Amino acid sequence: MITLREQLPDKDEYFSLFTTTGWNKDYKVSPDDLERANRNSWLVVSAYNENKLVGFGRVMTDFVMHAMIFDMIVLPDYQGRGIGTLILTRLVDRCLAQGIRDIQLFCARGKRAFCQIAP
Repeated sequence: MITLREQLPDKDEYFSLFTTTGWNKDYKVSPDDLERANRNSWLVVSAYNENKLVGFGRVMTDFVMHAMIFDMIVLPDYQGRGIGTLILTRLVDRCLAQGIRDIQLFCARGKRAFCQIAP
């Protein structure tokens, strides 16, 4: 059973999840860098299978007009189970509840088809 939590994950556990994307080849960030980025976000959603971090997403916003969703990640062994959809839906719903008018998703090259939710 997947549980969503609106809280920061453990920085080392998140670093491990982040490195599964291959993004760190270009970003070259440390666990501390990632934790700082996540702390500077308005909203983070962490997905857990029992106590194991299996997914994550976060939002940066001006709280009026624009919000950007970053770092949509699902552990490879858990992909295809709807976890990304759960995270993305929670992030979008919270933005809409805040009254934000424009919500965008920063999506990795070639992953657009995996980053959509039904209207």
